[in-house]
Amino acid sequence: MRIRSTTEEDLDVFLDTLHTAFGVFRGAPDEDGGGVWWAAIEMDRNLLAVADDGRPVGTAAAYSFELTLPGRVVVPAAGVSGVGVVPSHRRRGVLTAMMRRQLADFRARGESLAVLLASDALIYRRFGYGPATYTQRLTVPRHKGDLAVPGAAGPVEVLRRADCVDVLEQVYDRYRRALPGALARPHRWWALGAGKPPIARTPRYVAVHRDAAGVPDGYASYSIDSGTLTVDEVVTADDAGFTALARFALGHDLVTEVVFQQVPPGHPLRWQLSDFRAAEVGDDTDWLWVRLLDVPRALTARHWSADGELVLDVDDPFLGERTTYLLTVRDGRAGCAPTDRAPDLSLRIDDLGSLYLGGTAPSTLVRAGRVTAHHGTATTTADDLFRPDRAPHCLQWF
Repeated sequence: MRIRSTTEEDLDVFLDTLHTAFGVFRGAPDEDGGGVWWAAIEMDRNLLAVADDGRPVGTAAAYSFELTLPGRVVVPAAGVSGVGVVPSHRRRGVLTAMMRRQLADFRARGESLAVLLASDALIYRRFGYGPATYTQRLTVPRHKGDLAVPGAAGPVEVLRRADCVDVLEQVYDRYRRALPGALARPHRWWALGAGKPPIARTPRYVAVHRDAAGVPDGYASYSIDSGTLTVDEVVTADDAGFTALARFALGHDLVTEVVFQQVPPGHPLRWQLSDFRAAEVGDDTDWLWVRLLDVPRALTARHWSADGELVLDVDDPFLGERTTYLLTVRDGRAGCAPTDRAPDLSLRIDDLGSLYLGGTAPSTLVRAGRVTAHHGTATTTADDLFRPDRAPHCLQWF
């Protein structure tokens, strides 16, 4: 077996192999090649596993994203997707070989971070990825949707998705630059309708919120089916905009329930409802997984919440690397370099990925037995340092 890079000429072979791996058939693109989830695929970043007899047996794709870190720092990140092995060749080392080659390619490109959405929670830890953002669904019966908070906010206008793609793209881009864990949605994705609604060309209504100057600063993409109003996502500049859009959805006539998809855990919406128990929580799960490829570069890129020092013993068993680093933070900026000092914390690279954006507290992983604290103050220091300015959240599907 060999692993090779793909070119545009490999598109059909790559897609056929990927769809075979998942046991599904691919749909037909629109006349411009868009309107399908894979329309924005980057063939110069993909890998194909080929068996000794020449048959393609595995795929791995990567997108070129930007990831927002704590402190509104925006950095490049490789977005891993389209990973699959055809059923006849599983458990033969194909996946491991592709993941090893892919990480080497990322490093060769100078990328210090990779991210993915894990189809299986057991598979990707062994390749160094850890869950770093979380999401949930809130379902509110229409008759229990009264909000107990004032309704002062800007106007809301209802548009069709096809008529306001430029507005969606602009609002989302401002939103993602301010929120840790958020990924860019390149213009190519919007133009080709690649992904899920509202990026996809699937018909949707969009409630657009405007600020006092009449400038769009938020939106809610939604559909109605059999009395259920489902909100794909709410993107706003602030909590007031979210409240205005939630009030709009919860006040919609001829609806029996409102489902808010992709809500960050701890969101204040439940506290705004007159009946705290009205919102049923579902699909409380992980979303974005993070993998550090260059620990010093990654740790010095983000903003930090406190001053201090922390010695991290980081084990990367998949790549066969283990290094102890001294992390020194002053005025929100960090320095990080190998050291021979005794460690404060010992952890694996996947668990460092979980801590990186601040969505998982070091003390949680210490209590879980995943991270080892070597003295009494190490955990408190780590919690203070890794705490983000805002809880991370990611809406992008890829």
